[in-house]
Amino acid sequence: MKKWIWQQDDYPNFTYDFSRLEALIEKISLEQGYLIALTETMNQENIVQRQYDALLNEAMSTAAIEGEILNRDSVKASISKKFGLEDVDYKKLDEKTDNLVEILIDANTNYEEDLTLERLFGWHNALFPRGYSGLHRIHTADFRGPDTMQIVGGYAGREVVYYEAPPREKLEEEMDSFLNWFNATESSLIKASIAHLWFVIIHPFEDGNGRIARAITDLVLSKIENSKISKLYSMSSAINEDRKGYYKALEKSTGYIKKEDNYLDVTYWCEWFLQTLYKALSDTKSRLNHIVLKTRFWDKYRDKNLNARQIKVLNFILDIGVENFKGNLSKKKYMRISDSASTTASRDIAELLEMGCIKQVEGTAGRNVSYRIDIPSV
Repeated sequence: MKKWIWQQDDYPNFTYDFSRLEALIEKISLEQGYLIALTETMNQENIVQRQYDALLNEAMSTAAIEGEILNRDSVKASISKKFGLEDVDYKKLDEKTDNLVEILIDANTNYEEDLTLERLFGWHNALFPRGYSGLHRIHTADFRGPDTMQIVGGYAGREVVYYEAPPREKLEEEMDSFLNWFNATESSLIKASIAHLWFVIIHPFEDGNGRIARAITDLVLSKIENSKISKLYSMSSAINEDRKGYYKALEKSTGYIKKEDNYLDVTYWCEWFLQTLYKALSDTKSRLNHIVLKTRFWDKYRDKNLNARQIKVLNFILDIGVENFKGNLSKKKYMRISDSASTTASRDIAELLEMGCIKQVEGTAGRNVSYRIDIPSV
């Protein structure tokens, strides 16, 4: 007889093979430590800007995973308002977007508070302030209705049921078990993985379950990191880049499994989840490295009398990352980036060489001469 994961006798006693996860957990811990150290070399302005960018990406991505495209300007306006910035475009503010940003900030800052049903209902009500999901009226700040909750795919007439959630009458018991476990369990990367999966298994709401599951993930990660780096990277951005992998991992872990398989083994899900987190951290480390190097460069050369063209070219390369700027800087590239004539480019480059901002790449000369930005050492 076909059974879903929540119908198994030992549910919710999930199991996993720690030997398959241990090396990945160590790599993630190293990345977390590196990011903490890196932020200590950044000024507050750069940290706030990175928090702003990460929150923007998180809001856009957590909605995009569910097929909802938010207005980028509205998200920016909401974040600017929450951050207390002066350049808030109040005409762009949207209630639903504003509420989503508030949920994300709550998850990333109030991680010491217990996760309660009231808090989850508040998040859910904030996601659907008008009581509608698209054109359909839904139960908000409450469990879903009595209809069977199924995740269905395929074509009309050939629908495939990928997952069926527990019935409405089991939701109080399910959520009691989940919340008791969540609040009593010490925060860890494994907890973050299982919390996300378990909430999706329960699927307590008519809509918004994925977005709230990802907010719960942020809650655990923020507690682990003591909020030092949790707002500097976006887990949802990394998930959004691998949506096929996301849904495959969910289906493999929550759907119908062959009888000979271990129904409650969630190693596959944990492995995918941790690999995705590692990618989010690694990508952020790369971007922050660029910021640190750019700051170090301008700390040394900010008092030089550089013209607008020179600043534009230098920032173009620094923003990409010196190591990512293919082929180094040539006069032809300088002309293209700065939109300048040949003689102007030659004069600008000569001045940059004299000031020490760039240096000629060893072994290049004549028509093939090229240059690299000289990043000051610590």
